[in-house]
Amino acid sequence: MSESRKVAVVLSGCGVYDGSEIHEAVLTLLSIDNAGAQALIYAPDIEQAHVINHLTGQPTRESRNVLVESARIARGKITDLAKLSAADADALIFPGGFGGAKNLCTFAFHGKDMTVDPQVERVIREFREAGKPIGFICITPALAAKVIPGVRITLGCEGDAPAAARAMGATHKETTVDQIVVDERHNVVSTAAYMLGPWVGAVAKGIDRLVVEVLARS
Repeated sequence: MSESRKVAVVLSGCGVYDGSEIHEAVLTLLSIDNAGAQALIYAPDIEQAHVINHLTGQPTRESRNVLVESARIARGKITDLAKLSAADADALIFPGGFGGAKNLCTFAFHGKDMTVDPQVERVIREFREAGKPIGFICITPALAAKVIPGVRITLGCEGDAPAAARAMGATHKETTVDQIVVDERHNVVSTAAYMLGPWVGAVAKGIDRLVVEVLARS
């Protein structure tokens, strides 16, 4: 892969229950680097829906900013999503974590009636209109279901999330953790990751395949 190839990676905070799933985010960045491409990291400058104590799993009374929290994973090298355009990168990838369903959209709270953050929706539409590939990991294929009518995705196995995605017009395919689903028509690639798990080694296989496929299409 050419080193000039750039992939915009959109984070949603830091931590599986209220932000980006850290393993998925790091594995995505590692796969991009191993492929000889460059990751450009972005996050929206918005407040988190809420903050979860990751030891107890309970909400706290704290308030945190998605961009500031995402900077923990990016080691400070991160840009406000409002500044991203399709001209800046060859591809776009969304790692998972509940932040993708709570901060980037309201899927975790409203299911099929969810709304999408305006900047998130804008960049998805811009990359799609430019014919550039988009990768969705874990729960974030829900974003594709809402923004890209008729998209073909995976959220892993059947359940409430795939049912909600279908209600939004998506086609859902059941997969194993190491598999990807490619929508040729919409240039979208998805993988279930921690929707299935069970742990980092298995999740890494699917994410690596997604990154390779996304780059092959860029």
